[in-house]
Amino acid sequence: MSKFSFEDIGAVVATFAAGSGVKGGQVVKVTENGTVDACGDGEAFCGVAMEPRKGGAAVQVKGFVTVPYTGELTLGWATLAANGSGGVKANSTGVQALVVSVDGVDTAVVCL
Repeated sequence: MSKFSFEDIGAVVATFAAGSGVKGGQVVKVTENGTVDACGDGEAFCGVAMEPRKGGAAVQVKGFVTVPYTGELTLGWATLAANGSGGVKANSTGVQALVVSVDGVDTAVVCL
């Protein structure tokens, strides 16, 4: 267990209309004006959705956030894309993010 917590530091959250594929804790993309939906494998994402309610979802678009990941992530600046199952993976194209912690199994803390 880490002595340090990055949870919610610098968090910027915006409310969007939520497509039918949005689930809390997954990375999402903007699909039309003011609307987000789930990302496919290799797609760039705009943030991490919180649990959708009544057709809307709060999406964290900046700051430190915990995300599921697949593959191998290294600490430091990385290019990340959606992994197709709600998390992220290292990719040659996508979103630049600062990876500050990986648990070696399936969870990482990144700064968007």
